[in-house]
Amino acid sequence: MSWKCPQCKRTLKNANQWHCCINQDIDNLFAGKPTELMFAFDKILSKVFEFENVEISATKNCVVFFKTQTFLVIKPMRKELNVKFYLSEPKSIFPVFKVVLFGKQYEHHIRISTIEEVNPKLFSLIRQSHDLFNSK
Repeated sequence: MSWKCPQCKRTLKNANQWHCCINQDIDNLFAGKPTELMFAFDKILSKVFEFENVEISATKNCVVFFKTQTFLVIKPMRKELNVKFYLSEPKSIFPVFKVVLFGKQYEHHIRISTIEEVNPKLFSLIRQSHDLFNSK
C-alpha cells in the first residue's frame, strides 16, 4: 500500500517514509545543462508515459518514477543523465556501468549523454524494472 506525503504530494511505498520533501520543477533540473540531455530525458519520459500506473515527481536533484515503489530515477548531471533502475538480478551488460544490491533488488546505473543512447535496449531494461513491481 502506498502513501502520499501531505507536504510534497509524492507517492512513497510506506507511510511516513523518509524522503527529500522538496518539489522541483523538472525544467529547473536541466538549467545550465546541454539541451541534448533534455531531449534524451524527453524521449525516455514519452516512452515511460505509455506504461501503466506511473507517477512522476521531481525532487531536489532528480526525477523519480514510481509505480508501487520507485522503479526509475533520472538524475541530470553536468554532461550526462544518470539513469538508475531496479532488476531482480544483476546484469553486467553494456551500457550498465554500476550494479548495487539494494534491499531485494539490484540497482543498475547507466549514463547517457546523447539522444541516440536512448534506444530499445534501454527501454527494455526500464520496462523490466517497471514490471518487477507488478505483483508487489
